[in-house]
Amino acid sequence: MTAEAALDGGAGRLRDATADDLRALAALVGTGGMIAAGDPAAAPYLSEPRDRYRGQAAAILKPGSTREVAAIVRACADRRLGIVPHAGGTGLVGGQVTEAAPAPVVLSLERMNRVREVLPRDGVVVAEAGVVLADLQACAAGAGRLLPLSLASEGSARLGGLLATNAGGVAVLRYGNARDLCLGVEAVLPDGSVLHGLKPLRKDNTGYDLRHLLIGSEGTLGIITAAVMKLYPAPAERVTAMLTVPSPAAAVDLLDALRTALGDQVTAFELIARQGMDWLARFHPERADPLPGRPAWRVLVEATAPGGTGLDARAEAAFAAAFEAGLATDGALAQSEAQRAAIWWLRETIPEANRRVGALSSHDIAVPVSRIPAFIEAATAAVGAVDADLRVNCFGHVGDGNLHFNVFPPEGRRKADVAGLEPAVMRAVHDRVAACGGTISAEHGIGRAKPAELRRYGDPAKLAAMRAIKAALDPLGIMNPGAIFG
Repeated sequence: MTAEAALDGGAGRLRDATADDLRALAALVGTGGMIAAGDPAAAPYLSEPRDRYRGQAAAILKPGSTREVAAIVRACADRRLGIVPHAGGTGLVGGQVTEAAPAPVVLSLERMNRVREVLPRDGVVVAEAGVVLADLQACAAGAGRLLPLSLASEGSARLGGLLATNAGGVAVLRYGNARDLCLGVEAVLPDGSVLHGLKPLRKDNTGYDLRHLLIGSEGTLGIITAAVMKLYPAPAERVTAMLTVPSPAAAVDLLDALRTALGDQVTAFELIARQGMDWLARFHPERADPLPGRPAWRVLVEATAPGGTGLDARAEAAFAAAFEAGLATDGALAQSEAQRAAIWWLRETIPEANRRVGALSSHDIAVPVSRIPAFIEAATAAVGAVDADLRVNCFGHVGDGNLHFNVFPPEGRRKADVAGLEPAVMRAVHDRVAACGGTISAEHGIGRAKPAELRRYGDPAKLAAMRAIKAALDPLGIMNPGAIFG
């Protein structure tokens, strides 16, 4: 079968589930393991946070073990039924829902939520795909260790989905993406076979590293059922500050200065524009801004270290040097855990405020850190050329080059009023990303929102290789049909 045929559901051979199919699938998961498509309980599995897509499903299946996942996949392959994996449902590009026919089986990993092992001396935790990230972090903390993967949705995002999308978050600067934190995976492949890859090894040079094919594949090559995740010593010293910066260029220079002074102890470095803070003030007037004067730009900086390193004194000296050099003009240093939490709350609540305003076009992009100032200037001007009254809220993980460059309707108007501008806005932004040598998707993935953009901006050789891999591993096209490739 050609790569193109596999991407088209095995040349259109996927079909709707019959009553007989559903009875056979229900028998594989037992009582309580299946939700019928018309049941109101199915609704949470057919929506996504931005409410841009409404999914459909032949049924929701909730297996309780890898063995049950494998049996489901084999049955769906035999019966030519599509499968859409579902973890925490927090993805922002529609990868967890499909509107296209035929209606697939939605396979939820929520019942597979056991932490199988915590091995502090090996520096790992072995957990199933349905474990909620916050619970996994707490489990690591209970063993005196740190699981550094951290993002705003960690209270509901699940491990399998985080790996399937190669999630990023606020600590990528120091610890890397989900991919960098995973030593191995257990997964069910499209033919129902099980990949047993849960060795807690840093070195295993025995051919192709299939974990890296599955991580970031968005459920199109298989279903991750468990993983080995790296743990780190829990930091004993922590410095958290919010600093006013004159410009994005000053922010980039400040990052360089702090990393020179503190090395890899700089854990997070987040850029925040005035627009995001103004919306927070509108929706949460009870929350105080730690910085006076509504600065146009600010950064949230966090550094962590083991005990006995004198981090406080070294960080304060680095901040003082930054003020002296004009890279920062004001600041607030957290003096307690409550103050630290309050500062982080501001950063993590910006996406919620964005949703309440209603973005016209959202962009999860990355460019080389050195080109961030040029990108922000060029992209803002390009959006203004589409409509001078459009509003931009730019924020994100400037320490790793990932910005959320979101565009909103003019004041007093709704998205529906200017919806016709969305294609031009997206093109304006993504063209500037390409000009800066960046990527149109830094951490959210492609899903069903960006296949056309991937085709437009992606490397042709890479796309051809991806199609060939998809055709080889999933010749029937049953795994998350429509995701990534469209």
